[in-house]
Amino acid sequence: MITKWIAEPVLLEGETVMLIPLDKKYFNELIEVAKDKKIWEYYAFDGSNPNTMQGILHAALVERDNGNQFPFVIFHKADNAIIGSTRFLDIQPTHRKLEIGSTWLHPNYWATGVNRECKLLLLTYCFKHLKAIRVQLKTDENNLRSRKAIEKIGGQFEGILRHDMLRDNGTKRNSAYYSLLDEEWEVKKTDLINLCEKKKNNR
Repeated sequence: MITKWIAEPVLLEGETVMLIPLDKKYFNELIEVAKDKKIWEYYAFDGSNPNTMQGILHAALVERDNGNQFPFVIFHKADNAIIGSTRFLDIQPTHRKLEIGSTWLHPNYWATGVNRECKLLLLTYCFKHLKAIRVQLKTDENNLRSRKAIEKIGGQFEGILRHDMLRDNGTKRNSAYYSLLDEEWEVKKTDLINLCEKKKNNR
């Protein structure tokens, strides 16, 4: 029997978004939202391809059943629409650590504050409820927009892992790794809350 660190169901709600556990009933909407190729420029796969995305979503549910991942859909409350996805990855309860990743949003919601609110919800769950000691984030080393976003939410740059991943097209990806630690969280949480409030007030 698989012992899971994250007890289902987990629904995380903020002012703008809800993070809802992935279910097959959301697949068609996610596949439609994912069709914009701009989303996938720095990913190892092309999620704009419906067959590729279908396979990724099915695999995410298998990994959740195995206790290795926990995927969410990102639901925008005001727009009453699914706008992307995110998940917990590399879940390691023995070492009380995990990764936040596979996050993607429709470009209409880039630079709107949605990503920051998602990260605030996810990180708060990690440190408050799971009592994690380390949360990892990573991105393509060339994805400067993503790296800047990680740094703004308090991610500490740890270095570049060379040839970290193989893309579907056969090219090699170097990844920039970041982390947040439990003893840093209270200060960084306050900074992140302030950033979210600032973004909201500037809308």
